[in-house]
Amino acid sequence: MSDDAIGPPGDLPDRLSDSRATAWELLTLAIDAAGIGTFDWDLITGTLTWDARLDTLFGYGDGAFDQTIEAFTARLHPDDVTQVEERLNHAIQTVGEYSAEYRVLLPGGPQRWVAARGRALGDDTGRATRLLGAAWDISARREAQDRLAQLVESMAVGFIAMDSDWEMTHLNAEAERITGMPRAQLLRRTLWEAFPATVGTEFEADYRRAAATGRPVVLEAYYPEPLNIWVEVRAVPTDGGVALYFLDITARRRERELAERAAERERLLSRITEELSATLDADEAARRLTRLVVPGIADWCIVTLVHDEEASGDRRALRKVTSWHHDPRLRDVVAAYAQTRLGALRDDALFVQAMRTGQPQLLTEDATARGMAMMQPGPVRDLVQQLAPQSIAVLPLPGRDGVVGLLTLVTGADRGALTPADLVTARHVAARAGVVLDNARLYRQQRGLAEGFQRSLLTPPPEPDHVQIVVRYVPAGEAAEVGGDWYDAFLQPSGSTVLVIGDVVGHDATAAARMGQARTIVRTLAARDHEGPAAVLREVEQVMQTLQSEILSTAVVARLDQTEEQRAAGRATLRWSNAGHPPPMVISPDGRVQVLAGGRPDLLLGVLPDAPRREAEVVLPWGSVVLLYTDGLVESRHEDIDHGLHRLQALLTELAGRDLDELCDEVLVRMLPSNPGDDVALIAVQLHPQDRPRPPQAGPNRVPPNVPAD
Repeated sequence: MSDDAIGPPGDLPDRLSDSRATAWELLTLAIDAAGIGTFDWDLITGTLTWDARLDTLFGYGDGAFDQTIEAFTARLHPDDVTQVEERLNHAIQTVGEYSAEYRVLLPGGPQRWVAARGRALGDDTGRATRLLGAAWDISARREAQDRLAQLVESMAVGFIAMDSDWEMTHLNAEAERITGMPRAQLLRRTLWEAFPATVGTEFEADYRRAAATGRPVVLEAYYPEPLNIWVEVRAVPTDGGVALYFLDITARRRERELAERAAERERLLSRITEELSATLDADEAARRLTRLVVPGIADWCIVTLVHDEEASGDRRALRKVTSWHHDPRLRDVVAAYAQTRLGALRDDALFVQAMRTGQPQLLTEDATARGMAMMQPGPVRDLVQQLAPQSIAVLPLPGRDGVVGLLTLVTGADRGALTPADLVTARHVAARAGVVLDNARLYRQQRGLAEGFQRSLLTPPPEPDHVQIVVRYVPAGEAAEVGGDWYDAFLQPSGSTVLVIGDVVGHDATAAARMGQARTIVRTLAARDHEGPAAVLREVEQVMQTLQSEILSTAVVARLDQTEEQRAAGRATLRWSNAGHPPPMVISPDGRVQVLAGGRPDLLLGVLPDAPRREAEVVLPWGSVVLLYTDGLVESRHEDIDHGLHRLQALLTELAGRDLDELCDEVLVRMLPSNPGDDVALIAVQLHPQDRPRPPQAGPNRVPPNVPAD
């Protein structure tokens, strides 16, 4: 169409006002400034006329355009011809609007993008007779769009653009890869149609929230089958709808889950090491183990230990220790199964094979039926059916010299089979538990030997006339070493009773040996009639110096004497000498408790051979009780000795009048913690009245043959 087709202002009808002429001029100037060309297609004659701008836009020189629709189509990119023709035909058939964007191929090969807008005009019958319009160059905009589209297409992030009706209008290659669906299957479909699993989930809620608020929303969630992936999505509102940018983070999530499982496994292993190492009681360690692995890696479990004195390959060497189930209703069932299963297992049972080979045994599926097949018919099978295991793992607990026990881990149907990661954790658990339980076994053995050796050095006391002597020894609960505490009680030929309490410095075999030496030296020198306890301790120092002994020890040596006058008056004298030891205590017949300090204690034995030794004495009436003890009774890492002495004095006041055996037992129970950190020796003496028969609780009158019985 030429400029004449539009018509200059001079050709306007006379009835147009000057203002409308001015408006026309302004419109023409705007069209010129925008580079817009106009066209007029006469649908009756087929003539297509346009202005000079469109000649330039389509690459036609002066007069080269022959004013036919074919000349227009000849310049179109082949891929755009069909859609342009369809849009033109639609406008003509509907006598409506025309809109298109297409590529124009210029002579020589270059192309430009053109946008066209127009309208069909009809006659009185409603048939289109003309199509008027305009076209302009949009190459710069489309090139920018193409660059942006290429960028979006090449992104390593999935992209889906949707309009206001949630219909997908664009997506890139990464979106195709992540969703596993081609574009042709997704474009022009709504998100909810293409991805029905999104409906009603946090995906839909967050997408709609982004559209409603105009603010981006970021979420991380799992999309189920058929995708079966974890995705991180950023929903960004746009002018026409919502755009989704998303990543497949399944691998990242898997790595994170593996890292979390590894951290959880390390935490579990640390707790097992910490809690099991905190006790040297194997049964308690096994009980703690069951509470840690359930429900950590199993639904229920059983710990079975090997008797210390038995061979680990023999079923008779096993003893059930403890079991646990995460469901309180089934704990008694598991306990009953653990108690009775050993006798019902066939030789091919997992438990038996693990015990014989020392290797883990596993059933990963159908464990109920397969486990029952490995048992003799009977009630145990009914218990297995009630417990309904899905998978079973039996892991030996390795010690230094062989298997110390077995750990049975079981999962149910709800939890599913034990995973490879669970089995890795279980093996680590078994290894650490085996070390701890083996240490507990070694401790039991060493403690038994130590305590036996210690007690063999502590002989029973004599039973002189009307004097009741009770002794106690409690080994330390925190270590298996032999202690250095000792007590002793014996008679001199004159009939005097000698009481000794001592504590050699140290808690090991060397301390025990030195304790034996010190005890032998003291009792050898004190067994003779002597000047008194202080003289005994001076001679002990001389002997130790002569023997070049390295003994360092506290001690109290006391002697109970009685003259004829005292016997008639119902009294006796207690003389003692204290070498750095806690002071003895006396309970009077009226219940008062006296601390026999006798001044400040003298120096320990073994420090200075010529150290002065003092002696103190007290007269005791019939019914008095004398108590000698080592420092483990009144001192600990949580309590200083002064506080312990006050506590013991108060306790003795409360216990005054009790039977002597009962008194000693109650003192130990109430003064010592459940797991004492030091060994304790104790000796108590009660003076019974001599004007009546010896009481039965004092035992028979038993004295050496060279000592008078009375």
